[in-house]
This record gives sequence, C-alpha cells and structure tokens, in this order.
Amino acid sequence: QVQLVESGGGLVQAGGSLRLSCVASGRIFSINAMGWYRQAPGKQRELVAVITSGGSTNYADSVKGRFTISRDNAKNAVYLQMNSLKPEDTAVYYCNGNIFTTDKIMRVYWGQGTQVTVSS
Repeated sequence: QVQLVESGGGLVQAGGSLRLSCVASGRIFSINAMGWYRQAPGKQRELVAVITSGGSTNYADSVKGRFTISRDNAKNAVYLQMNSLKPEDTAVYYCNGNIFTTDKIMRVYWGQGTQVTVSS
C-alpha cells in the first residue's frame, strides 16, 4: 500500500558530506513522524534522527551538530544532510515513516535501505 524509496547513499571520504532522500508513495492519507535509522555490520539498527509532522527534531548524540533532518510534507519526503562524516558512520541507512493510509490505519513503513560508506 505504501512504499518508501531512499536515495543518495554512496562512498565518501572522511570529512565529506552526503544527502539522503526518502520519498513515500501509495495510499497515503497523512504522515506523522519520519526518521532515519542505520545498521552497521554486526550491530543493531539504531535511531539516527527523527522529525515530527510539525518539524520538531531529535538526534542521536553521535550525530548531533553534524547531521540535519528535514522534510517536505507536500512531497511526502524526508531528508538527511550528513556533514563531517566519519568512518563510524558507515552503515545501511533506512528511512522510516508512521503513516496513516487511506483506510485510516497507522502503520510503520520502512525503506529498503541505502549504503553509506565513509573511508578514512
């Protein structure tokens, strides 16, 4: 019913920047919070940043001051600007959304993930 598609991952040197995008499509009535999570090899998936429909944000301590989450409600999109990247930021990054579909049921949807690799 709903698909989230991420883009923007890739390989970058330490200190560089990347911008991730995620667009939701399908039978969407409204979207509440959206967020970015990441999972490094051998580790659990962790929250990176979240943004409410009103624009309030929250970040993991490890990315505060370096990453910025934003959204475009008209486009059903969420973005993650990542600056001053470090090798420890290397992970698969997943987009997440709490979405009311047209049948008025809220479900949590996930994107397929995009790889971010930061070389030292």
